[in-house]
Amino acid sequence: MTPLPPLGAPVDVPSGRPARPPEHVDAVVVGGGIGGLVAARTLVHRGLQVVLLEASDRVGGPVRGGAFGSLPVRLDLGAESFAARGTAVTDLAEELGLDVVSPAPLSAWGYAAGRAFPLPKAGVLGIPSVPWAPDVRRAIGWPGVARAALDRVLPRFVADTTDLGTLVRSRLGRRVADRLVAPVATGVHSAPLDRLDVAAVAPGLLDAFARTASLSRAVAELRAAAPAGSAVRGIDGGIHAVVEALTGEIAASAEEFADSPRTDATGPIHAAVRVGQQVDGVERLGADWQVTTTVGDTVRAPRLVVTTPQVAPLLSPWVTAPGEVEPGSVPVPAAEAGADIWLATLLLDAPELDDAPRGSGLLVAPDGDGADGVRAKALTHATAKWPWLADRLRAVAGPGVHVVRLSYGRIGAATEPPSAEEAARDASALLGVDLTDRVRDHLLQRWDGALPPPTPAYRAQVGAFTAAVGHTPGLAVTGGWVAGTGLAAIVAHAQAAVAAL
Repeated sequence: MTPLPPLGAPVDVPSGRPARPPEHVDAVVVGGGIGGLVAARTLVHRGLQVVLLEASDRVGGPVRGGAFGSLPVRLDLGAESFAARGTAVTDLAEELGLDVVSPAPLSAWGYAAGRAFPLPKAGVLGIPSVPWAPDVRRAIGWPGVARAALDRVLPRFVADTTDLGTLVRSRLGRRVADRLVAPVATGVHSAPLDRLDVAAVAPGLLDAFARTASLSRAVAELRAAAPAGSAVRGIDGGIHAVVEALTGEIAASAEEFADSPRTDATGPIHAAVRVGQQVDGVERLGADWQVTTTVGDTVRAPRLVVTTPQVAPLLSPWVTAPGEVEPGSVPVPAAEAGADIWLATLLLDAPELDDAPRGSGLLVAPDGDGADGVRAKALTHATAKWPWLADRLRAVAGPGVHVVRLSYGRIGAATEPPSAEEAARDASALLGVDLTDRVRDHLLQRWDGALPPPTPAYRAQVGAFTAAVGHTPGLAVTGGWVAGTGLAAIVAHAQAAVAAL
């Protein structure tokens, strides 16, 4: 084993730039997504001096804002809502001075077997609470209802909980799985049903099933316990405002520290967000962690927070499983890459959409790309869903102008970017309105599948790895790769992860 350099010794930099003495701070955060920004803010609020390192040229991860070239209205080009469960995001937004808003009270629709239908209102991830309800029957037909109703009389042991798809088919049948659960769950998690871990994507569902001996009754129990109102919330001005507010607050703390900095042998130190800083190495020097970047910077701190799976393998030499003596006994979670996603946002002149003919949007079942040629996996009618966006857009563009977002890409294959013409054709098929010559402007954004799907095997690996990290002094991991999908999960996890530091 190569001996570690003594404390304070310069580190060789592969880029060939001359090594500089390390900068000493209280904490280093690797990764500038929502998890990293929340972790850094939490540490700064405890009076610690923090350096956040982000490899790309911008922070925020899949939370990004943008605008059409023809209109001065910013909108979300990534995440546009968060789950209403818990209060972590709402509390954070209020502390940042942002207004939390609810979407318009419109139903979501599904699209399967070449037709659109309103999704049942009383469900969880598309799983209905009442198999014979009229909105369920419209989606799956009487044969589907007859099979789904068996869930109420089948014994408890007739259930395969291997994954979400297998569980739903074993209790409610194939039509419920393919026409209701598939468009919702695969649209949210960008992975096939048979690769989704039930506990990860539907917390509490298995426990409720154990109590009720019926999957539909379990869903009814979860729905009864859920808070009233919409299942999601948004931010007035867009979710991207959270990133901008977090970055601004951390920057303000940097100025505060700069006014009265604590100094050491390397000079002034302060909180900072640094982009274009890809991590090249991580070492443990005594009680400190030392992080080296490819541009030659070295930062040392007694606390290290890693929010990106790309850097996690560098932690292996120091992560020890509970009860073990030798470090390196826990493998870093390894999973196939998530789906390669393209998001096409269209600005449309379409007064026919004023009445929101398909509610807040549609989720498309995996068989949706059939004879009708629809390749999109989801569509959000953004100006119908978010009144704040409709009001600001119409103030500068007049009536009859709408924004729709179409998402492309499913796990397992590279996704060809859609053209504006293809996106307009898909929107026409999904919304039931000819929009092929109504596109005023469009935006195209790619998300490269950075978050792995929540498969049972991957979640087990994450559990073992995070347990070992919890026994490693001065180390925490967070971010979507361990917390799961969605702002609600990531924000709460980031705050809890650094609490122990």
